[in-house]
Amino acid sequence: MGFYEDMHQSLLEAIEMEQGNIPLTQKLNMPAPTFIAAESEKELINRLVTIRKEQHISQSQIAALTGNKQQAISRLESGQHSPSLKLFVNIVNALGCEVQIVKRTK
Repeated sequence: MGFYEDMHQSLLEAIEMEQGNIPLTQKLNMPAPTFIAAESEKELINRLVTIRKEQHISQSQIAALTGNKQQAISRLESGQHSPSLKLFVNIVNALGCEVQIVKRTK
């Protein structure tokens, strides 16, 4: 996706958040007000864990494939750490999967 497509998608998501269609949770102890789509994030991480386990890949193996430490993968999977988009996509790629954005049907 190019810059304009990314910007367009971000604006559409912002509108959905503003209208309350995407639930947000405030993340505490941040220098500025920070909100995350908590349930969606948990669902995505749980899906990654399920795929990793189905493929019999250890946290250490995923860490090695993504250039991270096993402890970082453990914190991510346990919900102690919110992954960057880069880390999330790296894990998805390491599992042989891809990220897709699909328009929701209401």
